[in-house]
Amino acid sequence: MRHLLPPTPQFYVTAPQPCPYLEGRMERKLFTALQGEAATALNDTLSKQGFRRSQNVLYRPSCAECAACMSARIRVADFEPSRSQRRVLKRNANLKRRATSPWATEEQYDLFRRYLDARHADGGMADMDMFEFAAMVEETPVRSRLIEYTDRTDREAGPKAACLTDILDDGLSMVYSFFEPTMERLSPGSFLILDHVAIARELGLPYVYLGYWVPGSPKMGYKANFAALEIYRNGYWSDIGDPDGYDAALHPLSTAPIAEQVARINLPNGASVVR
Repeated sequence: MRHLLPPTPQFYVTAPQPCPYLEGRMERKLFTALQGEAATALNDTLSKQGFRRSQNVLYRPSCAECAACMSARIRVADFEPSRSQRRVLKRNANLKRRATSPWATEEQYDLFRRYLDARHADGGMADMDMFEFAAMVEETPVRSRLIEYTDRTDREAGPKAACLTDILDDGLSMVYSFFEPTMERLSPGSFLILDHVAIARELGLPYVYLGYWVPGSPKMGYKANFAALEIYRNGYWSDIGDPDGYDAALHPLSTAPIAEQVARINLPNGASVVR
């Protein structure tokens, strides 16, 4: 009997666009389709190499001018919350977690819209309608959950926060999170990360993947506040060290050519990209 191997993923590069994190920079992404029976293995493998999922696409930054966007993850076994993070947990103790299948609801979309309008009104997702939101949540070829947080003291209220989360073979990947903007003083974004660390501990998973950390970015710099944080840089994971010591990542000569980046990618079962 012949065993058909899954097709080798093809990698592409997007056209340059203005970077949403660093003013005056141009952003470019390396991406591949995520589909078929090998989708889970590909998502697991490329997530370990700095890729992120968006619906049925895996991508990572591949900019010509800098290498500032670095994938970040927390080592769960070594993580201890800081004093301020323990206060965040106490301030949000009224939130009750509920994990559901990735199925979009109107209540979730209403929360999502309030979040965007308050915090990202000029961002790339600002015009998303209900159908596009449903696609973001539901079009997943891998094991995903929509984790909702409701107020224990108000059972009639809708969700106060939510996170679309992928379950990888070595951790949880926080694909996209959003929350009630009136709760901002309670630091719900930090609470979601802290609670995902708790979920990973419950499941015996070693990592929580946070997306990209960007030195010098007001929007993305907060991730450096979490202990046991690793970043993916130059082909391997390492402790973040001093967050202020990454000026070289902003240098225009800090990135390797696209062909070299693709050649370094490892695929499931130890395969390499065929060029």
